[in-house]
Amino acid sequence: MTLTNTVCRLAARPVGLPKVSDWRISDEPAAAPADGEFLVQVEYLSVDPAMRTWMNAGRSYVPPVEIGEVMRAGAIGRVIESRHPDFATGDEVFGAFGVQRYAVSDGRDVTPVDTTLAPAPVHLGALGISGLTAYFGLLDVGRPQPGQTVVISGAAGSVGSIAGQIARIKGCRAVGIAGGEDKCRWLVEELGFDAAIDYKSGDLRSQLKTSAPEGIDVFFDNVGGATLEAALSRLARGARVVICGAISQYNASGELRGPANYMQLLVARASMTGFVIFDYADRYREAVVQLADWLRSGDLRSREQVVEGGIGDFPEVLLKLFRGDNTGKLILALAS
Repeated sequence: MTLTNTVCRLAARPVGLPKVSDWRISDEPAAAPADGEFLVQVEYLSVDPAMRTWMNAGRSYVPPVEIGEVMRAGAIGRVIESRHPDFATGDEVFGAFGVQRYAVSDGRDVTPVDTTLAPAPVHLGALGISGLTAYFGLLDVGRPQPGQTVVISGAAGSVGSIAGQIARIKGCRAVGIAGGEDKCRWLVEELGFDAAIDYKSGDLRSQLKTSAPEGIDVFFDNVGGATLEAALSRLARGARVVICGAISQYNASGELRGPANYMQLLVARASMTGFVIFDYADRYREAVVQLADWLRSGDLRSREQVVEGGIGDFPEVLLKLFRGDNTGKLILALAS
């Protein structure tokens, strides 16, 4: 029996926030696996801010999604047919399967998902790319020391919430920047942040001065724009600024806003470094083992915001990221 595959393809390069017309949702026959391949039924789609940058033409750390291509996405699914010696029917696996119901893979860059360790959605959050990004971005690039102040922007998101908890585990003062009282309360009362700043409630620079009176030793940035500028104005001597993302700029229709006060890096003898998580691929196992240990001990908490729906719901779910509607890791769970 031929399976029907529902697919989300990029129809146009968005200008500003993606619109319904920027996507094409279609039903088409699912491909059959050839020798050395297997067929996956996608169950959970990872919804990430970086998706917006993949939709743009131009040079980046990965090629852009081309017009007419299946939208790129990390996903977890179950192998339902296999002609590959290393993957059996019934295996749960993670890979860049795209925004579609069924995907054929040759096994490259596909990893098993151990659901005895944690439920599948956690493997897209704390035990997935989000957790890995927080782990290596903070520890390898930020290099925090016990007693130092670590400030995280986008702290209620999938990466920021984990980065702040790791800072706390490492004996640092963890300060999160988020939007809204509920998110700030969650950071402090449930995740153990030492302080949380609601950027919607007033002057950010003044709030940073109150929450980080001795200055910022590590700034883990997921937001960019005015938030980055505010943090640069509060750097301690020898500070490290970690550029993980810039969600405030992803839907800009004009020039991206860079920090006008970048000379604060010179004043503070500080550094600002960008990183791409894929550069740490040979060390993923190291991070997953440690993150899983912290989850088991209760030192680390994972929160997944799982939205149930179909492939046709993806465009609207993606917009939740840019409206600030999500807390923790945003996931689209495909109905059976």
